[in-house]
Amino acid sequence: MTGGPEAGKRPTLEQVAALAGVGRGTASRVINGSPSVAPQTRDAVMKAVAELGYVPNQAARSLVTRRTGAIALVISEPEERLFSEPFFAGVVRGISQVMDERDRQLVLVLVHGPAERRDEPAAYLSPQHVDGALLLSQHEGDDLPQQLRDRGLMLVHGGRPPGVEGASYVDVDNVGGARAALRHLLERGRHRVATIAGPPDMQAGRDRLRGYREALEAGGIAYDPSLIEQGDFTEPGGWQAMRRLLARHPDVDAVFAASDPMALGALRALREAGSAVPADVAVVGFDDSPMAAMSDPPLTTINQPADVLGREMAEMLLAALADPENDEARSLVLPTSLVVRGTT
Repeated sequence: MTGGPEAGKRPTLEQVAALAGVGRGTASRVINGSPSVAPQTRDAVMKAVAELGYVPNQAARSLVTRRTGAIALVISEPEERLFSEPFFAGVVRGISQVMDERDRQLVLVLVHGPAERRDEPAAYLSPQHVDGALLLSQHEGDDLPQQLRDRGLMLVHGGRPPGVEGASYVDVDNVGGARAALRHLLERGRHRVATIAGPPDMQAGRDRLRGYREALEAGGIAYDPSLIEQGDFTEPGGWQAMRRLLARHPDVDAVFAASDPMALGALRALREAGSAVPADVAVVGFDDSPMAAMSDPPLTTINQPADVLGREMAEMLLAALADPENDEARSLVLPTSLVVRGTT
């Protein structure tokens, strides 16, 4: 085969370029994930890579490009949430798919709790170890993103970061999703609609509460702060919040929970209180996680595409790394949709 490797020798980038009919620099840009290559050229290079069995030499590439080939996924939550909530699994799955396709390593870094517990994992996040970072579940007042920017790392946030301007992020339409949930409940004839809100120091919590308020206003229903309970996106948090709501408002006829785990906690509290769902109280969650379809009754919820969120975060960061001279902030908001099931 023309341009093929000699027997027993590792195929080279030059042979890939020759077989694809392009220059060495073009072949290198394709293999390193640059977006500034025509689709037909990219296809020709990747076909040559597959045909020759070419594997990039990561050590050599790092010396030339001053890149490590590694991307960090930084999650500012404890292990219990990471491994118990399907949302995180979906995002990680989407990111991992892109990293595999682009021959990149994914490094998971959990940063949470008191400062002394955060220092060591945070210290790892430098250009000597990773090329950039994907930040998930950020809370207002966290100075880690600025620390990483000061170290020269490119960042992409999963969700619009609270209190930060000019950051690159991929988010879902939290406000629109919450509005759709409330419209659905109001159209079902519910008038005493409570909400279990997400943490106020997270933008998703704020935006979903904003959507709740906007939908009530659009429906001509007065806003009542006593129908709001704060949650933490966890099932125990939803259970506790629903119990507090029922103690204040035993006549509540619907509840919008800002996450599926909190909605499942609310279902448990309602069952314990002897309230039938949906006959007495209708419930809507937010996530459309696998557990939503398996609850009893199955949970009406707002679908947010966690896998797509992860993929888009990874693609956005790799595009930024391939074009380092362009420091313009990038943003993308993904649509959400209502999934109607048995709880309404």
